[in-house]
Amino acid sequence: MNDRYEEMYQAATRYYIQGETMESIAHQLRLSRSSVSRLLKEARESGLVRISLADHTGSQSPLAATLASAFGVRVHLVPVRDSANENLRFDQVARLAGRIFTEAVEDHQLIGVAWGVTLAHVVRHLGRRPLVGSTVVQMNGGANQRSSGIPYIGEILQSIGDAFDSKVVLFPVPAFFDYAATKEAMWRERSVQNVLRLHSRLDLAVFGVGSLQGSVPSHVYSAGYMDSSDMHKLATDGVVGDVCTVLLREDGSYADIDYNSRATGLTPSELQNVPRRICVVADPSRAPAVVGALRAGTATDLVIDEGTARAIAERARL
Repeated sequence: MNDRYEEMYQAATRYYIQGETMESIAHQLRLSRSSVSRLLKEARESGLVRISLADHTGSQSPLAATLASAFGVRVHLVPVRDSANENLRFDQVARLAGRIFTEAVEDHQLIGVAWGVTLAHVVRHLGRRPLVGSTVVQMNGGANQRSSGIPYIGEILQSIGDAFDSKVVLFPVPAFFDYAATKEAMWRERSVQNVLRLHSRLDLAVFGVGSLQGSVPSHVYSAGYMDSSDMHKLATDGVVGDVCTVLLREDGSYADIDYNSRATGLTPSELQNVPRRICVVADPSRAPAVVGALRAGTATDLVIDEGTARAIAERARL
């Protein structure tokens, strides 16, 4: 019993205080990685390790309350001065989002992540929270005609995997297929179905909102996924942006948008099966897209700055 306690203490000290990886601890203690994982779990369950994080339940300002009431979401409002530049705005919102994300994850969870400019900011501010048996899953494809997307997307997901000591599952398909029939065929492949099954069982999802007209360009509209002709067609059809690369109108509709028959991300309807869905936005010019995303029921939590919140309220005539 004493030997077991000593092993727990050594593993917990190295992991939580010294920041060593499970692989390093396993090597030093001459144990398997799974044995170290069990030691850390026992250390938490026995009370040897106690982790305390304050739950951020949402902001209480009138503006936050207005958005929360209108869209049925928890609103986490970040005070950012109006004169702040775009980078500072993104950084301030990403800091709070990183904290909320870190607080929300738990052992044995499936954690869905939609890549993009916003998430690239958020992952810089994740706290270290080692989990047992958790998996980070890419929620939307990322390849296009110019790139596999893997270096950019893989870095985002691996940063999350490293912060939470989670397994990472990539989704190596295009963001948009050229033909709907190709998507239908791929969706029958066993390797793709394995990821789709994970999508159907997600416990938590985190994502931004893409916008055709954002002042900070959304990656999906600026990195070769669409050409000018595509963008014009989308605008003509009333598309204002996307969530998980599924395109949306401002009224929240999406099912009849032709492009979506070739999109590979989770639809708003599929997202609604995820118990907690954290949407992060830091750009007032994205207000039409955010209104569409909220009307489509994509989020349970909205992490946002005051300027963007005001723009959303004005756009939705609240």
